[in-house]
Amino acid sequence: MNTLVSVENLTKTYHSGQLDFTALAEVSLQISQGEFVAIMGHSGSGKSSLLHLIGGLDQPSRGAVRIAEANLAGMSETDLAIFRRDHIGFIFQFFNLIENLTVQANVALPGLLNGRQAKETVRRRAAGLLDRLGIADQADKYPWELSGGQQQRVAIARALINAPLLLLADEPTGNLDSRSGQAVLEILADFHHQGQTILMVTHDPLAAARADRVLFIHDGALADCLPGGQAKVIAQYLAELT
Repeated sequence: MNTLVSVENLTKTYHSGQLDFTALAEVSLQISQGEFVAIMGHSGSGKSSLLHLIGGLDQPSRGAVRIAEANLAGMSETDLAIFRRDHIGFIFQFFNLIENLTVQANVALPGLLNGRQAKETVRRRAAGLLDRLGIADQADKYPWELSGGQQQRVAIARALINAPLLLLADEPTGNLDSRSGQAVLEILADFHHQGQTILMVTHDPLAAARADRVLFIHDGALADCLPGGQAKVIAQYLAELT
């Protein structure tokens, strides 16, 4: 498979007064097109920092992130914002929906901002995604009227509206009950099976087991990589990571 994401010697250091804190240190990895990769690690290990750097939400101190040959580390803030909008879909733990927009409008918004398709085309795609995710009947409601599981489905539809090269999920089941969480994982697995590239940060071995492979981060560095599919093995390795 072709390499979609290439991370080279990625380092992120935060400065606070006279103190420096290195969240990531010389991290290198590759993700193939159509691959589902999970990132695991204890709290503060650097897994969310890595996801944010790959997604262009933050700039590295050193190193490079390339997505489909585009070097994010060399982009201006404006170019980064455009690249994120057009090529990366984000799913967050707390949904980040716009409360005063309907479900339909939340999903359609990135497509309308993209400006590459007619408004009616974007609205039809949004309606199709909501139907595919089983919440077409919620299109005219507002986020505060939905359950957590329904809100996360809306967030997934929004993330997919521009047919992103890469889907980034930061603890997508962390704010859901177990039943809703499993439903979200089934949705992600379905899109993955249809060719969507996914990078997911999770603390849950059952969620990580859905991935093709699992990367472990410890103290800002890659510690190991295990194949997905074996939740017990993943959980045991995470427990032993000190």
